[in-house]
Amino acid sequence: MQSIQHKRLWQLMFLTLMALLLWQISPVAKANTVGLPDFTSIVEKAEPAVVNIRTTATVSSNGSSGGRDPYEMFRWFFGPDFQPPGGGGNDQAPQQRRGNPEPQERTVPRGVGSGFFISADGYILTNHHVIDDASEIFVTLTDGTEYKAKVIGSDERTDVALLKIDAQDMATLPIGTAADLKKGQWVLAIGSPFGLESTVTSGIVSAIGRETGDYLPFIQTDVAVNPGNSGGPLLDLDGEVVGINAQIVSRSGGFMGISLAIPIDEAMEVAQQLRENGKVTRGRIGVQIGEVSKDVAQASGLDSAAGAMVSRVVPDGPAEQAGVEPGDIILEFDGKKIEKWSDLPRVVGSTAPGTKAKMNVWRKGKPVSLDITVGEMPSAQPVAAAAQPAEPKAQGETALGITVVSLTDDEKKEFRINHGVKVTAVEGAGEVAGLTPGDVILTVDNTDVSSPKQFVELAQKAQAGKPLGMMVQRNGQAQWLLVRPAKK
Repeated sequence: MQSIQHKRLWQLMFLTLMALLLWQISPVAKANTVGLPDFTSIVEKAEPAVVNIRTTATVSSNGSSGGRDPYEMFRWFFGPDFQPPGGGGNDQAPQQRRGNPEPQERTVPRGVGSGFFISADGYILTNHHVIDDASEIFVTLTDGTEYKAKVIGSDERTDVALLKIDAQDMATLPIGTAADLKKGQWVLAIGSPFGLESTVTSGIVSAIGRETGDYLPFIQTDVAVNPGNSGGPLLDLDGEVVGINAQIVSRSGGFMGISLAIPIDEAMEVAQQLRENGKVTRGRIGVQIGEVSKDVAQASGLDSAAGAMVSRVVPDGPAEQAGVEPGDIILEFDGKKIEKWSDLPRVVGSTAPGTKAKMNVWRKGKPVSLDITVGEMPSAQPVAAAAQPAEPKAQGETALGITVVSLTDDEKKEFRINHGVKVTAVEGAGEVAGLTPGDVILTVDNTDVSSPKQFVELAQKAQAGKPLGMMVQRNGQAQWLLVRPAKK
């Protein structure tokens, strides 16, 4: 009996040792052995380079209560010469009080934010919205020293601003790159949330290339960022800046687990232009674009939904001069692939005006290469008014429930096209596809349409139930529609 107990004891000990051994070599054990990262050395080096930014604004007022005279009611009862006890209140002469009071200006706190030094001679990177409309900007270092800063340049489109203080030998942060970031990577932020200077928070990269703006794909993290963190650095475990904390996604106004940062690569390019020119110069080609959906790709004959579809070409712009047409799908610009439509504004915007670039487009089922000279984007881009098509007088031809008529020469000139037919009535398959009277059908199955008779011939070739791609111009913009003939 005793030998059996000893045997069971040895078996139990053996199994316990095996379990411990397996646990030690498991991923969980390795994770627990490694533990969480220690940020103390990173913070010690980075903290002196991060600053608190507070701004003031000058507002007009006619008194102490938001511009209203606090004794206005008494003067309404007792007359304009009324003086409050002690002689306070409005000390203007009665004649002045009877008219409009002279406006007065006062300085009020506007907001707080963060920033960081990118050079030892006092250049500071922050957000545009931190200093926008500020009359004065004050920068406070970690040791309490305060400087008055001036704006070297600010760019609203990327939300990047460059400041300068009159100082030397400032601590700076090493600039890294956001190109190598991966989901799950540890990062930390230093800033002044709610005015609490030098606050450190940490988290991981949640997503890369988050689309929320025209020119920047943001870094998404779960780092706790709150109002006042804006403009502060996002650091990796090497202590290098990989982004500028800029936005939070929140329903309450406070942190809810989603923070967005500007990639430092794009921010430094903007900062360089601001330092050299005080402004950012961007390229433009003069097109309005839209997304290439699966339906658009299918209608145009593309294998995959990629690129940016041209819905409108700006008259006399670089794109029109290069031969770009509405309905073209831009797949590559200056050697850079356009994976999604939002890539094109960034690629073109970062190209210097005057650059001669090669552009590859997909047109009517085949690739086309174009040479284009990039123009300069003006500060305010004018939008052309959409021309309203006149009611047609000619009798039309009908196919797939779509009745069309020929375009007049004046209409072709007005719409800036040399072919197409105009829709006058629609029902059935055409109505289901989204066609409306006044639309101009430019192509059917990647073939230019020049007459109602040709339109009917092309439409009748469509197989029952198979989508038929039509490029349509509506209110000056081109788009693809899929018309599905009814199954017999």
